[in-house]
Amino acid sequence: MTVHGIDYPRNEGNGRGDMELRSLFIDFNAYFASVEQQDRPELRGRPIAVTPVLTANACCIAASYEAKRHGVKTGTLLREAKTLCPDIEFIQARPSLYVSYHHRLLELIHACIPTAFIGSIDEMACELMGSERRRPRAVAIAHAIKAKLAENVPAITASIGIAPNHFLAKTATDMQKPDGLVVLEAGDLPHALHRLQLRELCGIGRAMEKRLESHGITTVAQLCAASPLALRQAWGSIEGEHLYRKLRGIWVPQAPQNGRGSISHSHVLAPAMRTPGGTEAVLKKLLQKAAMRLRSENLVAGRLQVKVKYLDRPSWKEAVYCNDTDDSHALLMQLTELLKHRPAAGRPLAVAVVLVDLCDRTGTTDDLFATAEEKEHAPLSALMDRINDRFGPQKISFASSQAAAGEAPMRIAFSRIPDVTHEDEGYRRK
Repeated sequence: MTVHGIDYPRNEGNGRGDMELRSLFIDFNAYFASVEQQDRPELRGRPIAVTPVLTANACCIAASYEAKRHGVKTGTLLREAKTLCPDIEFIQARPSLYVSYHHRLLELIHACIPTAFIGSIDEMACELMGSERRRPRAVAIAHAIKAKLAENVPAITASIGIAPNHFLAKTATDMQKPDGLVVLEAGDLPHALHRLQLRELCGIGRAMEKRLESHGITTVAQLCAASPLALRQAWGSIEGEHLYRKLRGIWVPQAPQNGRGSISHSHVLAPAMRTPGGTEAVLKKLLQKAAMRLRSENLVAGRLQVKVKYLDRPSWKEAVYCNDTDDSHALLMQLTELLKHRPAAGRPLAVAVVLVDLCDRTGTTDDLFATAEEKEHAPLSALMDRINDRFGPQKISFASSQAAAGEAPMRIAFSRIPDVTHEDEGYRRK
């Protein structure tokens, strides 16, 4: 195994050599906080935390390594972070800035090697080809990427993992942070993984950890020693067998994307919006954003789901079929009907809308039973999109959501890079 270019003893007994290296995985360290430090040099070397809103009850969504050394981490409440690190500075998140840097970083990486797929806004994988699969060449590419970062964005570092497959390369990025470089070769497996905890492996969360424990697997060493059948039984699917192969360094191609399964938007309500009227306005704003994304991706939705989470009662959730539509007005009418069934009492905390049963707009037909009024509204959504594209996001919207004009800004999801052209102007990079 190689860490930062230093060779450690390896088991060469299986006869597999350097050509087994096929993946180079890049994980940017403390991404949101690092981008803020890059964009604002006065923050460099200082403990900072990024938060969606600047209120004591909010939590940190990213912390710089200067803050992490004091125990501040993702999920830490701001008031707790201040106790742990009195000198910490809280920064309100700027999602459009993080998207902009994502694309800039991609360009820097592409100068060294093409990317095979984007895992999230701060993770990406590259497939090594030909001579790149030899350790010296693979390590040289990693150092070239690091040099590009140091030259162009010195406050942003990345941990890089190199391994026989993407799963192991991603695992390697977590073995040395920040600014790490870890190479896992076939001869290192599986003993190099034994020191990890089960939850440190991608795909094993709290629920999966408990399932593995129920099958007598409590350590990574036991996981690596388990048979394909045992792992399939533990997972309850073929994913267990796939993990068996990944742990042994077998190349498992990235599963193709079979199209988007859903489009969703959620938001924690500000105290002033925790009223029936405020809840409805925010939901309608979220739904218009989701419908605009539908149209931009040439999709239609077959079902609308809405959820309201309460502080003092169980969450309320309802769904309705919506006839393969991308029309904002039609969806808003469906939402209005759904909201008639929500609880009359309760203190709302958070809301979400989800459009599911998606399919390509091409090849679908309009609703044969649509009323004359509904047919008249059909071109309106496209017209509003053109106006917003020209003059800025959310410049024009339905009046029912105007009370939420300053609510529900852009958010960065784990698996989606937002299109800033569809987000509120006030939250785009100035």
